[in-house]
Amino acid sequence: MSNKVVGILGGGQLGRMLGASASLLNIPIIVLDVGDDSPAKQILNNPSSKNLSHIDGSFKDPSFILQLAKKVDILTVEIEHVDVNALRKVRETHPHVEIHPSPETIGIIQDKYRQKLHLKEHLGGSSAPLGPFRSVDATREDIERAVEELGLPLMLKRRTLAYDGRGNYVLRKSDPPAIADAIQFLCPIGAGKDELYAEKWVPFIKELAVMVVRGRDGKVTSYPAVETVHRDNICHLVWAPFRTTSVEQDPGIRANAERIAQEAIKSFTGAGVFGVELFLLPSGEILINEIAPRPHNSGHYTIEACESSQYDNHLRAILGLPLGSTKMKVGAAGMVNILGSDGSEPSQPNEISFSPDAIIDKLTHVALSTPGAMPHLYGKAQSRKGRKMGHVTVVGVSDAEVRERMAGLLQALAEFERQPDSKTPPTPASLRPHLLGQSHPHPLISIIMGSDSDLPTMVPGAHILQKHFPSVPFEVTLVSAHRTPLRLAAFAKGAGERGVKVIIAGAGGAAHLPGMVASMTGLPVIGVPVDSKSVAGGGGGLGGVDAMWSILQMPRGIPVATVAINNSTNAALLAVRILSAGNPDLVREMEAYQRGLGEEVDKKIGTLGEIGWGNYGKK
Repeated sequence: MSNKVVGILGGGQLGRMLGASASLLNIPIIVLDVGDDSPAKQILNNPSSKNLSHIDGSFKDPSFILQLAKKVDILTVEIEHVDVNALRKVRETHPHVEIHPSPETIGIIQDKYRQKLHLKEHLGGSSAPLGPFRSVDATREDIERAVEELGLPLMLKRRTLAYDGRGNYVLRKSDPPAIADAIQFLCPIGAGKDELYAEKWVPFIKELAVMVVRGRDGKVTSYPAVETVHRDNICHLVWAPFRTTSVEQDPGIRANAERIAQEAIKSFTGAGVFGVELFLLPSGEILINEIAPRPHNSGHYTIEACESSQYDNHLRAILGLPLGSTKMKVGAAGMVNILGSDGSEPSQPNEISFSPDAIIDKLTHVALSTPGAMPHLYGKAQSRKGRKMGHVTVVGVSDAEVRERMAGLLQALAEFERQPDSKTPPTPASLRPHLLGQSHPHPLISIIMGSDSDLPTMVPGAHILQKHFPSVPFEVTLVSAHRTPLRLAAFAKGAGERGVKVIIAGAGGAAHLPGMVASMTGLPVIGVPVDSKSVAGGGGGLGGVDAMWSILQMPRGIPVATVAINNSTNAALLAVRILSAGNPDLVREMEAYQRGLGEEVDKKIGTLGEIGWGNYGKK
């Protein structure tokens, strides 16, 4: 057992998952929370004989915090709403106890207005990646001044004790009744001078999140930026990693989000994992929304999807151990939160029931029958509508596979909720548009050509993927090296960030397209020489040999694989073989395709023997 004991203020689901990671390293954990059956305490049965028993008390109570400090070497939090003054007192009375993150950091972050001021000061003043904000008193007059300065709609927020949308209010009208409603919602006990602040409404197109790890030496690293989808102000879905969705979108968004998040966390003190929530604007600009000084809901996916989870790294960071790799070990991942229901519908009878709450039980059973899905239930005694009761992580080799696997969970959720205005759950056809002659929104293979006149040459490649490798999503689009050079550059530089793994480029004549794409991306590129005389309006009369030599004769350092003239079929098959490296399922699909070729020849041999060569091929 480790000679360092870690104390956690709070015993909810984050403490539970932190405890699970600690158990793998024999790190003793003591939890301070009310009751003996909090989620974290359920999985950590500490021996009282070694003075490691958990503490039954409020993590906000200074006396219990001091009691915990007497038993541990390191204090950390799973929720930021703690008594910072009590933590400072611990530092004075128990100087051997390390507190991570520091009380100063927790104090700044738990007051969202102070958090904004801190970030503005340390991240460039007026150029800091923040939307306009200002302090506001909970009075009609001051809120009217904020509306005049920041406009409508106006986001009003409580400075403290706000999370999951609680303590946030969107003011859409500035008349006295509307302002009175806002004050009543945010300050039900009475208007306080320093309770609120206001933010200018940010017209974001996506919400992002980055989990940042800060070591005791101040060095930071981060997990990949992810996209978060909220419902009713609570995180509903997480897609990892964040993907750009079009050729026109800046391919540097993910790297920029990670840079901004890391710079923000460098400005604080203390070690651990920090969750940074961000807004992505239509212009591509990224703004910080809020920061949490602890592991975060949007980082749950790291347990299954990354080489070291956010919980592993939080422990490593606060203990001063080498930080673990934050790289993803799967192609893609998704996470859906399981929220409690109102309990109006009883759970369906199952041989094994995981919860009396029907929605929890149903989603758990669906997850257990879904490949790549891992349910996590938090062990909370009481289920309430909107309460986080668990989550399901889904992993796969690609974004498309993860979304297909997630579809069953989302459909089960939609059927249970029976929301008439909710979006229709995806159908198998809508999840695989490449099988219907449409481009897939999350392609692994991109088939491009300089002109639609090349389409008849490139379609056989699409057909071979469609017929024999339906699990491989692909797109077909036009990218001209000469007519749309800017689109070419945007396509090539952004293909990887969209999740594309292999590019097939068809070109005739001078055939610059494959080589130009290869010069601007690190992805493998397969060139298909097109006989320019065989396409509408073509000329040259060189039978595609000109294109073949153009693609073959790439300068050293810029490789382009080249197949036979007009042979997009072989290009598609080669692309699948490239993807099959490390993917046994695709290897088996390719072997099945090859067996089919042999069986086709065997059938022809039999036919030839039966009817003779003289009649072969005759009707």
